[in-house]
Amino acid sequence: MREIQADHLVWTIGDAPSYGLSARDLRLSPWTCAEFFAGTGLVRAALTPVGYSVVWANDNNPSKRNLYQDNFSAAEFRFDDIRNVRGADVPSVDLASASFPCVDLSLAGSRRGIHSGESSMFWEFVRIVGEMRGRQPSALLVENVPGFAYSAGGKDLEAAIVGLNNLGYLCDAFVVDARHFVPQSRKRLFIVAWKGAPDLTDDWASSELRPAWLCDFMRAYEHLGVYPLPTAAMPTAPQSLDDIVECMPTDDGRWWGQERHRRFVDSLSSIQAARLDSLAADQRINWRTAYRRTRGGVARWEIRRDAIAGCLRTTRGGSSKQALVEAGQGDVRVRWLTSREYGRLQGVSDDYKIGSVTDNEAMFAFGDAVCVPVIRWVAQTYLTPILSRGLLRVATAS
Repeated sequence: MREIQADHLVWTIGDAPSYGLSARDLRLSPWTCAEFFAGTGLVRAALTPVGYSVVWANDNNPSKRNLYQDNFSAAEFRFDDIRNVRGADVPSVDLASASFPCVDLSLAGSRRGIHSGESSMFWEFVRIVGEMRGRQPSALLVENVPGFAYSAGGKDLEAAIVGLNNLGYLCDAFVVDARHFVPQSRKRLFIVAWKGAPDLTDDWASSELRPAWLCDFMRAYEHLGVYPLPTAAMPTAPQSLDDIVECMPTDDGRWWGQERHRRFVDSLSSIQAARLDSLAADQRINWRTAYRRTRGGVARWEIRRDAIAGCLRTTRGGSSKQALVEAGQGDVRVRWLTSREYGRLQGVSDDYKIGSVTDNEAMFAFGDAVCVPVIRWVAQTYLTPILSRGLLRVATAS
């Protein structure tokens, strides 16, 4: 691992693919970015420390807007429906990011696909980039759930890539699990699109980043302009809830009372109850998360085997919320995860202000957001090398 000093920027270069770049090449930042579906600004939080400047952002959710403006400059934020945005409204930028709504692509959602509902807003992003004729971003970053690849039997992802190809972009696709960076199991599919052509191959060899199902998809759709760029090694350090839990005294009112605690324990299957008993008998304090699931028409709580959280979801309905189980030294306590713990699970610093919205609004916003260190890793290992290669970098003036 080495650091490259570039004026006020410090780049940490380890196992990232260099694309033949020297330290001099990597001094071309800062890069400008437009953040579509900006939410709470976690793409901005990820990109700013590694040499990117977000100069325009858009979302239409009031509580997310409040969090964005509390933590970043409000001047760049356009609070509006994306359908009202035109290409002329967006300044010239090097990068445009789009973490568009997943509700119609997710296994937990409606599964209506990319052509209807909230997930169809992807096409508004494509429209706007298409309207930026002569000054389209040099690179695009699209993020969504892995279910994107399965939606409509693969036709939705095919259509999305064709849409980007038709704008003159080549694409790469890969999957990153946030558990490499934070104690949360959260897989996301990324599409990186660029103008120009790095050293291209079509060797879709399966790996953790490009699982066999994704490689099979790419080989099945040979007409797509998709090329696997060199991959980078992800962090392997173990992650644990120990790093994110807000420690509370046993008499804190957020711990569930006797009756709610009893209902939680009574709902456990024999396997789950044995797991809880084992944790309680440990002389150490252990933390686990738990989900409420319906099995055979009966609502039951299930405790994770490992010391990480399940994938955070938006807090619409109690079944989407995760509980925290604290067990050890002969005792068990249960409570909901806090909004600050939600933020930490997304890699958000405690300096991030959440006081202007309710706890549920903050948890909804974090559950609907990107994981900060994942986006930062994608920027350092993919986006910066692509942009630094000189792929039609645009002027920053609008």
